[in-house]
Amino acid sequence: MSPLSQTTHHKTPHAYWGGIFAMTLCVFVLIASEFMPVSLLTPIAVDLGVTEGMAGQGIAISGALAVLTSLSLPQLAGSINRKMLLLGMTILMAVSGLVIALASSYLVYMAGRALIGIAIGGFWSLSAATAMRLVPPHQVSRALAIFNGGNALATVVAAPLGSYLGATIGWRGAFLCLVPVAVVAFIWQCFSLPKMENNQPSRGTVLRLFRQPVVSVGLFACGLFFMGQFALFTYVRPFLETVTHVSASGLSLILLTIGIAGFVGTLIIATFLNARFYQTLMAIPLLMAAIAGMLVLTGHSLWIVALLLGLWGLLATAAPTGWWSWIARTLPDDAEAGGGLMVAVIQLSIALGSTAGGMVFDHIGWQSTFAMSSILLLSAVVLTFWTSRKSAVVC
Repeated sequence: MSPLSQTTHHKTPHAYWGGIFAMTLCVFVLIASEFMPVSLLTPIAVDLGVTEGMAGQGIAISGALAVLTSLSLPQLAGSINRKMLLLGMTILMAVSGLVIALASSYLVYMAGRALIGIAIGGFWSLSAATAMRLVPPHQVSRALAIFNGGNALATVVAAPLGSYLGATIGWRGAFLCLVPVAVVAFIWQCFSLPKMENNQPSRGTVLRLFRQPVVSVGLFACGLFFMGQFALFTYVRPFLETVTHVSASGLSLILLTIGIAGFVGTLIIATFLNARFYQTLMAIPLLMAAIAGMLVLTGHSLWIVALLLGLWGLLATAAPTGWWSWIARTLPDDAEAGGGLMVAVIQLSIALGSTAGGMVFDHIGWQSTFAMSSILLLSAVVLTFWTSRKSAVVC
């Protein structure tokens, strides 16, 4: 495996932790913005005069724009100062909130959702490369774990917060509440991020990275992991309601447990990655595959299911930190292109996994969905091991 380049180390004489935490606040607002419609679909649909399914397409369009942005930004950004680029994405995030909150029609609402998709794709494309500029090499995993902590926290609070705000001040007010937080993140980044000039010439499309065997195999492993995760997790609620027969309060408590466990996972994952990097990347999907199998056997037992899903949340939410760290370690001098490709792979894998899981869930049954998830996760283990072997050869 290629170590972080000496030039990268010289660019980071000390850690800009203020910048890391400012970007983490951005992550929180981005993820909250992305998933806020989940708990607000009904009032959005009624107000805009569309079906709930059409309102739900706002989540799909943000994902699609995130993929397109992540694939094109590294090439289009050229020599733009990366601090200015991050600040631009933060402004776009605030503008998106305003556009959605003030939307007079469905098309305006979808335009606002497209803007947040661009911000999501742009921010995550730059995240690994920016972390490498803000902290010394041995602290990159920790910085990425902090970023992912903002992701985990937003995942925990976005739906319940959106539901509460929607009932209190309306769905428009809920989106409007995100705007001042985005403004705070913008101001914080202005003062905490250093100038980050980009003097490297464009090396062409991000797809060129697939020519490197370690990158293509590693991204395939990453894709299989996210497919396996979301093939199961997308259908946790109907599983809990129809198989485990949890009450409404029990459902909320289990989902909260998953979220809190995930947040804890992001706090501790860096320690394991620094000690045993590839072993940790392989252990996570291996344990999740085992959990999927155990859920099939114990799905009717409330307490066992709650414990297993808590462990699932701990592992699944921490895993992206490992894969972003892999990009930083594998492509130290091309982390922006690698980050763009990673965003595209993750978004497409989530879409494929949730779609395939839904088809199996509807036509064959939940046991088959969970079994498919387990097989995908085990496949990710095998390919991650293969990636580690290819990384050793590269060294």
